[in-house]
Amino acid sequence: MLKMVGFDGDDTLWRSEDYYRDANAGFAAIVSRYADLADEAVHARMLATERSNLVLFGYGAKGMTLSMVETAIALSDGRISAQDIHRLVEIGKRVLQHPVELLPGIREAVAAVAKSHAVVLITKGDLFHQEKKVAESGLADLFRRIEIVSEKDTATYRRLFGEFDVAAHEFAMVGNSLRSDIEPVLRLGGWGVHVPYHVTWAHELENGLDVNDAPRMREAACAAEIPAALAQLAALA
Repeated sequence: MLKMVGFDGDDTLWRSEDYYRDANAGFAAIVSRYADLADEAVHARMLATERSNLVLFGYGAKGMTLSMVETAIALSDGRISAQDIHRLVEIGKRVLQHPVELLPGIREAVAAVAKSHAVVLITKGDLFHQEKKVAESGLADLFRRIEIVSEKDTATYRRLFGEFDVAAHEFAMVGNSLRSDIEPVLRLGGWGVHVPYHVTWAHELENGLDVNDAPRMREAACAAEIPAALAQLAALA
């Protein structure tokens, strides 16, 4: 029996990655004044810095901003001006201040699922930023619990299942990231509904899941398809 459904936040309930893509474009434009590199090379260096800093800064716009500054200093051999470092900080602030824009039909989809299942929100990133997004989304009243975590892996989901008093086979996760939302839940024996977003951070593209060999997963092309996908999984469960 499927008792509980978890929903991801960024790029599942509301837009997020688009703002980070804009930030990276602004970053590349500033760095190009100091280093004769293609945008792809700049983005690759930035991604490598972000990955190495995850253990220190975690996910989110603040960690991204610090990584932009570090990468810019390295790529410019320390020549970047204080004015341009200030511009990088302003780029990060804009990401933190962006409006919360719900994806089409998502409130209706969550409300429909909440009629038959307990629903929880499980999102990762900077605590203050995620709390702000949840508050501004207008969706908080739909969720039984709201969990903001530093990482989404099997250890995190196992801990949450214990706190929720639900077995893995009684839980389904809905999200846009195979790496963070779907794969760890499936590995624990749960269920997943993948809702692809049109852009995904390269770090989240890395996963060991073969979507053609995932019988406990369904894919929904949009929010409106989520309830039906969960109904299919509930029938199997």
